[in-house]
Parts: sequence; C-alpha cells; structure tokens
Amino acid sequence: MAVDTALLTLDPADPELLVLQVRRIDAPGWALPGAFLHPGERLADAVERSLQSKAGVRGLRPRQLHVYDEPSRDSRGWVLSVAHVEVVPIRRLDSRRPGDTRLVPVARPGRLGYGHGEIIARATHEVRDRYAEKPDPDHLLGRQFTLSELHRVHQAVAGRPLQRDGFRRLMKPLLRPTGHLVTRTGGRPAELFRRNV
Repeated sequence: MAVDTALLTLDPADPELLVLQVRRIDAPGWALPGAFLHPGERLADAVERSLQSKAGVRGLRPRQLHVYDEPSRDSRGWVLSVAHVEVVPIRRLDSRRPGDTRLVPVARPGRLGYGHGEIIARATHEVRDRYAEKPDPDHLLGRQFTLSELHRVHQAVAGRPLQRDGFRRLMKPLLRPTGHLVTRTGGRPAELFRRNV
C-alpha cells in the first residue's frame, strides 16, 4: 500500500498550473512525492511524511483523490496507491524546497512511472472542476483581490482563456466588495473583493 500526492501551484510571474515532482532514488527520472505505508500508519500520516521527507514541505493535509489498483502500474509488483491532491500558493514551496525537486506544467509533466501521469491528469481535472464553481477555493490569492487578479488565476487553473464578462457574472455573486480601491499596475483603480465564505 502506497500514497502519492499531486501538489499543485501557480507561478505568479507566468501563470500556469504546475505540479511538484521529486527526483527518483531507485531509477533515473522524476515522480510525484510518495511513500509506502508503515505498519499501522494512517494514510494522512504517510502523505505528510512523504511530503516532508521527499519535498521538504510541512503542514499540509492533502485530500484523497482516487485509489489506483492497476496490477501493472508498478514494476516492483502489485502496489495499491491512494492518490492525494493539494493546491498551495507557490510561497509555501519555494523557501523550503530541496534541490532535487522541480515544478513542471501539468500539461507537460514528462515521462513518469507508477501511473503518475494519470494521477496528475485526474488531480488537474478535479481542481479545474472546483475552480469552475468557486472563486479561488484554495486561496492562491490573498484575502483581498481584484476581479482581474481572480480572472488571471482562474484562467491559469483552467489552462485556457475564460471570457471576461461571463467570468465576472459567474463569480461576482460569490464575492463581497471590501469598499476599497487599489492601483497595482499603474492603471485605473480597481475594486477589492473578498470571498463570501
């Protein structure tokens, strides 16, 4: 029994949904952070241990995504893997990430073993579904943001352009105006919003 985690983030400088990968120890190449369960260990504890030991990331409790039980997915034998997913701001990763990790676009994850490409695809689909319904549910933006900033994040997660007016109509009822304006790019002042929940 094993756990694997698709840890997703965005690079604000070039918004694109990214996935964290770790260098494989047993073979050349890259993989998702994962680990075999220790006797009596809970899944959540194994996920936390694997993220800390392999990616230098602490304090996350990723949610379960799917159970992978294809007998041929691992060359070492039949391994049942419980995949997990979490989306975090990039600042949660950059300061602690060891040199044997990398962030790559979910659309181009490279050649991965253990069915990790399939896990990334499913995690991406699940996250995109969540972002289609709620404004930045994983808080990639801070507590306050402009509609343009929210639109930019949602486009990056969606991996495609989102029509601006339709996006505003969908999201505005889910937001609360703060009553404050901000000028961040030297243009006209923009209204700041917060999530309703």
